[in-house]
Amino acid sequence: MSKVAVLGAGSWGTALSIVLGDNGHDVRLWTHRKEQAEEINTAFRNEKYLDANIPEQVKAFNNLEKAIDNVTAIIMVVPTKAIREVCMALNKTLTHKAVIIHATKGIEPESLKRVSQVISEEMYDYDYEDIVVLSGPSHAEEVGKRQPTTVTVSSLNNHNVEFAQDLFINESFRVYTSTDMVGIELGGALKNIIALGAGISDGLGYGDNAKAALITRGLAEITRLGASLGASPLTFLGLPGVGDLIVTCTSPHSRNWRAGNMLGKGQKLDAVLEQMGMVVEGVRTTKAAYQFAQEQQIEMPITEGLYQILVNDKKPGDVVEQLMNRNKREEMDDISSLLSANYPQ
Repeated sequence: MSKVAVLGAGSWGTALSIVLGDNGHDVRLWTHRKEQAEEINTAFRNEKYLDANIPEQVKAFNNLEKAIDNVTAIIMVVPTKAIREVCMALNKTLTHKAVIIHATKGIEPESLKRVSQVISEEMYDYDYEDIVVLSGPSHAEEVGKRQPTTVTVSSLNNHNVEFAQDLFINESFRVYTSTDMVGIELGGALKNIIALGAGISDGLGYGDNAKAALITRGLAEITRLGASLGASPLTFLGLPGVGDLIVTCTSPHSRNWRAGNMLGKGQKLDAVLEQMGMVVEGVRTTKAAYQFAQEQQIEMPITEGLYQILVNDKKPGDVVEQLMNRNKREEMDDISSLLSANYPQ
């Protein structure tokens, strides 16, 4: 069994700690809140973030140096905006080489970099090729209840990706591997944009027809952007693409769906984010994807519409009308060209 540090004691970090604890690993769950660490260590609960019993193998720390002492793996589950800060803190405290696995689904708006790129850029002794990403359709609430869940891990380092698979896999948490690190990360990040849109659609009172259209055309946008960055289009038909879209666009468990739902009902973004009490990665990711699409001239009308709602306070109903009245076109023209370019028959 391994000694593992999980950095970030939100709902997803707690859920992954439960998986690792169930697997018999010595888990060190780090939080910067002392009272949260005390609750986890005494009550084996993390009530604010996840309604689940935490195994005794999980110990919480609010001191980073102690949390990472002599660990074989570090699981980073902090929000995208905190990745650089945490990496800089690790540079000062980490005295040995550990496998770094991140499970954060987002893109840095200013640089448009994926989380693995940010980690390798900030960490002194880590190359991009050695970082592992974990992503897939996985509500923390269901993982905490040990309900069947499947995810994908990806790295350019075969040893590290197999290590990560063995670390997490069990009878309720199935782990696949992939070599398409770009696609795995982008699928996990970009689906949050479409989940916001799905929530807005439901908040406006639209039905299943509208949501099906949003998810399908959202997948086309994700694929276009992903392929432009070197991802395989087929990756987005897997767990981190279609799988994650389904789970985040159709369930109240999804904080991005919940935020979108409130926006669709007429609430303002600042008020929504205050009520959520947790990071809504889709907001930052929408800004990043919109910026990239503008710079690279990639057609992403749903993303652009959501950007207008989030940044320019445009009414959701007006954005839907604008999307429905776009120029006529062939549905599969762009996707077919992407597939044929990457996978010739």
